[in-house]
Amino acid sequence: MAVAMPCADPTPRRRSANGRINIGLIGFGVRGRELCGGFLDDPDVEIVSVADVNATRANEGVRLINDRRKSSTCRLAKSWRDVVADPSVDAVLIATPDHWHAEPAIAACLSGRHVYCEKPMSLTIAEGRAMADAARTSGVRFQTGSQQRSEFSHHFTRAAEAVRNERIGKLKRVTIGVGAPPIACDLPEEPLPEGINWDGWVGQAPMRGFNSTLCPIAMHNHYPAWRAYREYCNGYLADMGAHHFDIAQWAMRMDESGPRRLLPPADGSLTGLRFFYESGVELVHGGPTDCTFEGSEGVIECSRGHIKALKDGVEAPDLLLPPSGNEERLPRNSSHIADFLDAIRSGRDPICTAETGHRTASICQLAVIGYQVGKPLAWDPITERFTGENSAHANALLARPIRKHV
Repeated sequence: MAVAMPCADPTPRRRSANGRINIGLIGFGVRGRELCGGFLDDPDVEIVSVADVNATRANEGVRLINDRRKSSTCRLAKSWRDVVADPSVDAVLIATPDHWHAEPAIAACLSGRHVYCEKPMSLTIAEGRAMADAARTSGVRFQTGSQQRSEFSHHFTRAAEAVRNERIGKLKRVTIGVGAPPIACDLPEEPLPEGINWDGWVGQAPMRGFNSTLCPIAMHNHYPAWRAYREYCNGYLADMGAHHFDIAQWAMRMDESGPRRLLPPADGSLTGLRFFYESGVELVHGGPTDCTFEGSEGVIECSRGHIKALKDGVEAPDLLLPPSGNEERLPRNSSHIADFLDAIRSGRDPICTAETGHRTASICQLAVIGYQVGKPLAWDPITERFTGENSAHANALLARPIRKHV
């Protein structure tokens, strides 16, 4: 069984009785700290509990949140399970390492609690499908943290909008400049400090000795390098690919679908894998900037710090003018968190749902599988299975063994 599925609460929650939205925070590393500030910018939001396997970080989270609110509303939770079971919690914020996204997200959905889950949404395709199904069947609002759809001066919004409106003609090719696939964790064992629940950090992954590179001992201001290792993440390919491949899928209107074929490099390189869509568009792992869209009549290149359009090799800013007439206009959110909170209040879907987050994470996971198999593969985005030659090897990688853990 790929993912444990808790029983659904027969009376799912939607909003707290006093009109506020109460958040339970699962994971208080550097990203959790960043995100909780965004939630607390809304005066009608309270973060009422914090859980982390590192007691120092959990206690610091409670202290910082209560200092910000000048109250004692936020309290320490023993584990993520206590956060999800807390009757005062309306929504959970999951900011754990990637291998700890699925269990709390599914449990939260099935108990009727809304979910904001950091990207990449899942570790495996099987996990992602279970998460998306749990969100859909429970009817909660689920936002995947692919905030490039909402922020960064809307550069990515404008690029996706221009591509959808065929400002560069028929889209032919998209290149995505992100890092390499994951490697096996080979870090040496270090003495385990007091106050860290190491079994809780390792979770479903194979047991190994403690290393502070994976789980920093105290509060920190960096993104830990567990992102490099396949036991916990799909490498830096997925770490930023979950952002940039997301924009490619958005621009191609592929939020609920995906490619049909994968072609890894014949020379065994760990960049250059190509995806092919039914439309004929080619999506490439590797490129000169975050996202480059190549069309029959122009090119748009885009990153967090810039956006530029070219026609015949000459800058063409007119291609990026606001939509007019019957052209499609994509949302301009004030922030990704604000979009999530508004979705809860209004009952609409947020801009990056669980299904969308799953499909984007799948691109990263498919790439990792493609590099691992090293041979051409056919993918069915409806059944979410490989077909044809080399499919047996690839399908065996859609899920991973789950270690028994608390």
